[in-house]
Amino acid sequence: MVISPTSIAKKRLKEIWAQVPPDYYDKGIKNNPFQKIWHNHKLTQVLKFLPKGPSKKLSTIKILDVGCSSAVLTAEIAKALPKSKVIGLDSYKDAILFARKKYPRLSFVVADAHKIPFRNKRFDIVVCTETLEHVVDPKRVLAEIKRVLKKDGRAIISMDSGSFLFKTIWFFWTKTKGKVWESAHLHEFNAKLLEKLIREAGFKIKKKNLSHFGMAVTLLASHKTAKP
Repeated sequence: MVISPTSIAKKRLKEIWAQVPPDYYDKGIKNNPFQKIWHNHKLTQVLKFLPKGPSKKLSTIKILDVGCSSAVLTAEIAKALPKSKVIGLDSYKDAILFARKKYPRLSFVVADAHKIPFRNKRFDIVVCTETLEHVVDPKRVLAEIKRVLKKDGRAIISMDSGSFLFKTIWFFWTKTKGKVWESAHLHEFNAKLLEKLIREAGFKIKKKNLSHFGMAVTLLASHKTAKP
């Protein structure tokens, strides 16, 4: 029997998730000031790219958060747009079960981001934060995000920038407090490579924000064919 590299990567990914507590982010934000600052600032960057307007119009918006984990960010997006329909998606079942208990009014689905279980052009907004570096095939995930995004929709994609400062801090973090994430990055990105990958997937980058002293980047993208 031939074992493909993809199968090996998927197995490794499951091993990584198995060592991460479902409430990892919740406890980290509560107990670790550095994690709290990082994630709160990341939330601020994402919220900047959410639509604003009359509440009647916003009530029809459908949002998908890909790689939502325990839904810390998902819940904040729902709070910012209370009349919208927000769905969180993650392949880590234990984290989704935790999220369902903590946020019973939100919707969640256990699914692989490489094969998102929704029809074409379903969502007005797709959010994907700190996820692409953890998946087996980032190009495939971006293709799926584009598929389920409406033609006039917006994708909000965020991750670390791959800067020297981030790499240094990440190295020491994964050797100490964040040891559960050691070897968790299946792909090494930087801001330039991420932009290239997003464009190759058929997106147009409309805005870019660098934050966290240049350690993180958040991009607002749309279909290339979308009107300005």
